[in-house]
Amino acid sequence: MFYSASYCSPLGKITLASQQNQLVGLWIDGQKYFGAIVTADIIEKANLPVFNLTKKWLDNYFAGKNQTINQLPLAPNGSPFRQKVWDILCNIPYGEVITYGDIAKQIALQTNQPNMSSQAVGGAVGHNPISIIIPCHRVIGANGNLTGYAGGIDKKIKLLQIEGVDTRNFVLPKKGTAL
Repeated sequence: MFYSASYCSPLGKITLASQQNQLVGLWIDGQKYFGAIVTADIIEKANLPVFNLTKKWLDNYFAGKNQTINQLPLAPNGSPFRQKVWDILCNIPYGEVITYGDIAKQIALQTNQPNMSSQAVGGAVGHNPISIIIPCHRVIGANGNLTGYAGGIDKKIKLLQIEGVDTRNFVLPKKGTAL
């Protein structure tokens, strides 16, 4: 059984999903892959402890406070490869960015491979079911390209600005899936 709750944020409505007292989903309305991990009936139950804890975390985050991820019971569902990528995302410091290529190099080292596809990493980053908290918005393309945020580039920029990142030197894509 899945449970859901809504949260009003500066980015618009956010839907939270839980299963077995763990957060399994967080999606901004209109986000690509919205609710993709929900495989059973979902019942709205706004006052579950996991939702109250997550809403407090989000309140602090949107107020510009650096929040740690380990204070939340997260349970993102995905393949072992996606889990490796999401683990790396969880370790990107607040207010900093890394590239898809940086993550690909880390995965290649972890798996003892000569290299790893940045595009494969991008797919895993894009399918992150707990956006914002698992900070996929902190991943940028090569040369400062702002690509690949399932919630939309405008929201990615806003999240980075909340964290104090100077986004003026980043490059907005002219075409592609990130728009």
